[in-house]
Amino acid sequence: MREASAPPEATVRTRVRVPLRFGDGFGAAAELITFDGLVDGREHLAVRLGAVPDGEVPLVRLHSECLTGDVFGSARCDCGPQLREAVERIAERGGYLLYLRQEGRGIGLYNKLDAYALQDQGLDTYEANAALGLPEDARDYTAAAQMLATLGACHIELLSNNPDKVRQLAGFGVDVQRRISTGVHATAHNLKYLFAKVDHTHHSIDLAGLSV
Repeated sequence: MREASAPPEATVRTRVRVPLRFGDGFGAAAELITFDGLVDGREHLAVRLGAVPDGEVPLVRLHSECLTGDVFGSARCDCGPQLREAVERIAERGGYLLYLRQEGRGIGLYNKLDAYALQDQGLDTYEANAALGLPEDARDYTAAAQMLATLGACHIELLSNNPDKVRQLAGFGVDVQRRISTGVHATAHNLKYLFAKVDHTHHSIDLAGLSV
């Protein structure tokens, strides 16, 4: 783990209220927050949901953009269902969803689809990235730490299956008091992907009783 070091300061650019509604009819009141001064120059969003009770810490999810899953409902990953779940759970508890523009674990949309083509030939998600000469996971959460600091959310509970998110945030001085796993959103099309995340990067996804 890197030594704790606070990232450069960012500032809030705009706050705007937006009612959210999902395809299953679920809706939530949200405030979308944009920033100036993020280190990677990308247009990341914070989505404020619900209200944090006095004495509690916010529930936070770092959700990396997935056009295929979030927008088109692709069953090859679990991103869309995780986004829907996170909005509901955070709205109930109070906190923030950080929507991070890091498509394909940071490799970009076209490269992700190139990797999908290799997965169709039998490689798993990490092997496909490596075969393209790309990092297995290129995501850096410096900007996420900046956003949390700007929002005053230096002590959080994190809704995530990914231990690397905890390691990176802690390295930037964010106090992750607890990591809470998401639900299991398995389909016939994403089981190999989910097993790869458990086996390769130790995601906390309970796949007991399931097989590829």
